[in-house]
Amino acid sequence: MSTVDPNRFRAVMGAVCAPVTIVTTTSAAGRPRGATVSSFTSLSLEPPLVGVAFDRRSALLADILAAGRFGVNLLGHGQDDLAVRFATRGADRFTADTTWFTDAGLPRLADATGWVACALERTVDAGDHLLLFGLVTALSGTEQPPLVYARRTFGTHSRFTERPRPPITDQIAACAR
Repeated sequence: MSTVDPNRFRAVMGAVCAPVTIVTTTSAAGRPRGATVSSFTSLSLEPPLVGVAFDRRSALLADILAAGRFGVNLLGHGQDDLAVRFATRGADRFTADTTWFTDAGLPRLADATGWVACALERTVDAGDHLLLFGLVTALSGTEQPPLVYARRTFGTHSRFTERPRPPITDQIAACAR
């Protein structure tokens, strides 16, 4: 049993930069569902697996478990409003202000900088959360600066757009075409 104060734990972990994503799925009634999630990570290359954690009380979690699949929309710098809309309880998230379409049978946000479609591979008990492992079935991305969250503030990786690209990166990209 841990003697760590939960509020202190939350404060210290709040200093860790986390990617901002909107995880989506489709309800049993066929309606798009989604929520802002910052507990997203890559887990494995072979097979390609990602992980995302949900509070056990999450309504979206129940929809994902029923559907057996989910999508991860990686948000980019300047998409704070979208992140807040999908984090607000009771908000109409898929409004006229949210441009989205169906990709791989899942709701995908049109302006997200990255997209990862997943089949639910397994779940792992993780305290008051459930960790979902997703087998990646489709993905795409852009070179836009990512949206990150730390200390209750949205931002991006400093100097992301200024970083020099090593010449080998351009050569590899040219060979891949």
